Amino acid sequence: MAGRIREEDVRAVKDAVRIEEIVGEHVTLRTAGVGSLKGLCPFHDERTPSFHVRPAVGMWHCFGCGQGGDVIAFVREINHMGFSEAVEMLAQKAGVTLHYEDGGRPVRTEEPGRRQRLLDAHRAAEEFYQGQLNSPEAHVGRTFLAQRGFNEAMCRHFGVGYAPKSWDSLTRHLRSRGFTDQELVTGGLASQGNRGIYDRFRGRLVWPIRDVSGATVGFGARRLDDSEDSPKYLNTPETPIYKKSQVLYGLDLARKEISRGRRVVIVEGYTDVMAAHVADVRCAVATCGTAFGPDHVRIVRRLLGDSADPAAGVVLTDGRAHGGEVIFTFDGDAAGQKAALRAFSEDQNFAAQTFVAVESSGMDPCELRMARGNEAVKELVSSRIPLFEFVIRSVLARVDLRTAEGRVSALRSGAPVVAGIKDRALRSEYSRSLAGWLGMDVTEVNRAVRQASATSRHRQDSAPEPGRPAMAGAGRPAPRERRGPEDPVSRVERQALEALLQRPMDLIGSGFEELDGSSFTVPTHRAVHDAIRAAGGLALFQDLLGQEETREGVGERAVLMATRRFVESVRDFAGPVVGDAVSQMVVAPLDQDREEQMRDYCRGLMAAMVRMDLTRRTGEARAALQRLSEEDPAHAQAFAELMRLEQRRQRFTIHDQ
Repeated sequence: MAGRIREEDVRAVKDAVRIEEIVGEHVTLRTAGVGSLKGLCPFHDERTPSFHVRPAVGMWHCFGCGQGGDVIAFVREINHMGFSEAVEMLAQKAGVTLHYEDGGRPVRTEEPGRRQRLLDAHRAAEEFYQGQLNSPEAHVGRTFLAQRGFNEAMCRHFGVGYAPKSWDSLTRHLRSRGFTDQELVTGGLASQGNRGIYDRFRGRLVWPIRDVSGATVGFGARRLDDSEDSPKYLNTPETPIYKKSQVLYGLDLARKEISRGRRVVIVEGYTDVMAAHVADVRCAVATCGTAFGPDHVRIVRRLLGDSADPAAGVVLTDGRAHGGEVIFTFDGDAAGQKAALRAFSEDQNFAAQTFVAVESSGMDPCELRMARGNEAVKELVSSRIPLFEFVIRSVLARVDLRTAEGRVSALRSGAPVVAGIKDRALRSEYSRSLAGWLGMDVTEVNRAVRQASATSRHRQDSAPEPGRPAMAGAGRPAPRERRGPEDPVSRVERQALEALLQRPMDLIGSGFEELDGSSFTVPTHRAVHDAIRAAGGLALFQDLLGQEETREGVGERAVLMATRRFVESVRDFAGPVVGDAVSQMVVAPLDQDREEQMRDYCRGLMAAMVRMDLTRRTGEARAALQRLSEEDPAHAQAFAELMRLEQRRQRFTIHDQ
């Protein structure tokens, strides 16, 4: 069994990969100042971006949930894997060969942990299925695809394949490739029977389901013989690499278009995704045998770069909603209406920019393209209406609005829906719309909406938490701690340390050497300073820079690598508790948005810090002198120290100016 991965190889992996690209596979990152990026955190649900990445130092940190670290920590957290597996995964991406400390014997990166083995098995299975699509047995599958307007190139683009009817065709193939029976069962490629294992998918068209990075983690398969007594659609079961609530079919192909255009179209099936993409709606995705749920909401919001802007839902001049658009192509039947209501209740910030596109005759995108061509699919998406309107109209459609009784019933059913809209401005607008649709006075509708809202609040306040008995105040959020504005002195301390950690090159000879632990009033700042000192301070950075210039040559690359090594050393000395504070400071945006002025900005911060410290020390020295009489032998020494500090403070101030 391979031992620990060599430290120099771990470092080589971190140097070879770009953290912004790895994180960017899961989060849409936008500029947040010089050298800083931010987006919605993938590890907790948030409304405004608090997840920051600083590529220059290879670090990330979320100021919302407190998690942070380097690129390895991100891969571990996002994929729920161990350290070695994360390093091996990144090494494979970067083409770095890993060596293990078990006698110095080199180990190929093709021998990774369990997760990578399962991914490799799925990649091999995908290749096998695609090859089988050209076999004589797959004629019925090719016919199925051709009848829906998909040619060979389109099928190849989406990776469509065919699973033979044989009980063990894939199993035998993967065994020959070195995969074990246990790996095939664990990965959901085979099932366990009384006489051994057998292929899970047989006699079906197969679509690869990939994660956001493009790695195949499962399959969706459609039965081709309608006479068989088996499910029409069959998907990979839950496995260590496949969680159906956390994947969207087609997301690997749609990710860039979603991020670029800030629009995503949710369809219902694999062929619907294919039809939409072929029709140039390349932001289409589908769920994999499950309803669109909270995890899917989080995935989509991260890629849209969504935030809880009060203006969310406002339509801009290009017809799109501020903050991006989510368009569901629900069926117009009861199931589609139920799905819309579920989306309405999931996330109000998400719902405020969600739309519904329903084809009048009930055709899905694939059927629509077959019947009317590509333009009809694009027109369907363009005909979208706001989710709120769709839900309210669906409720009204259940009653006869031609009668007084029907209109009153519709008001009683529609008012709670309008009351459920959390955005106050939107709620007011839809109250007026409801009044118009019902032909009622808006005052009467507003009264019904207010009553429905009050009833809903009463129910929420009186309902006990799940699994806990009802008690006074149950359902009300705990009061949040109120904090005042940051103290100016502590702000200068924090910003100076942030500048030092992020841009040590700019602060060589800046006066940092003048400071000691007592220079900092905030305990956390003092601890970070002490960690920097323990690591070697700016002298360490200069030594590292010399080493990198010997290896890389003089230039930006050497500065970048030396800065990363410097930060790593500080974090090592800081330990886990103070290390979190270091991570925050490393990725925090600096308050300067022009690169050409960044050096002056950083040195100005450090100068302010040194001046504050010299002022403090001068005051302490003067107080000490006043406590001594002129006859005291220590008086002369104290006076000399005061003069030295005063002269130093004045010289430093003049030099800084």
